[in-house]
Amino acid sequence: MKNAWMAVVCLGVLFLCCSAALCADDIASRRFCENCGMDRQEFGYARMLVRFADGSQVGTCSLHCAVVELEKRKRQKLQAILVADRDSRELIDAAEATWVMGGSKRGVMTRRPKWAFARKSAAEEFVKQHGGTLLDWQSAYRAGQADAAR
Repeated sequence: MKNAWMAVVCLGVLFLCCSAALCADDIASRRFCENCGMDRQEFGYARMLVRFADGSQVGTCSLHCAVVELEKRKRQKLQAILVADRDSRELIDAAEATWVMGGSKRGVMTRRPKWAFARKSAAEEFVKQHGGTLLDWQSAYRAGQADAAR
């Protein structure tokens, strides 16, 4: 029984290490935004990674640049759109994130900032401290499209 428990603990630690490595690998393999050239490590709290069904990927510094890249590749079938959690910088599914638009924190590549949070409570706390409005992914994406069109 003790050996089984140790195996579970070891697998958990291995999973956490691999998750961190995948997050770090995202930046290591795509250090600069493929749209504007900004350093994705420096802006890691706003970065995005778009995965296509054919196995190709696009790394961007922000929602703005992801929108531009998605428009360029709109014929490609999507596999996943990932975004960094504003607080932890870990990549999460953009559609599952709670988004905040606006507020006093300066945005990345936009005058109207849009931030993603893994936890709704973190997004609500951000709004209390810095202002802004809670959004879902579709609303954040549409706002990004409108901002990119300006």
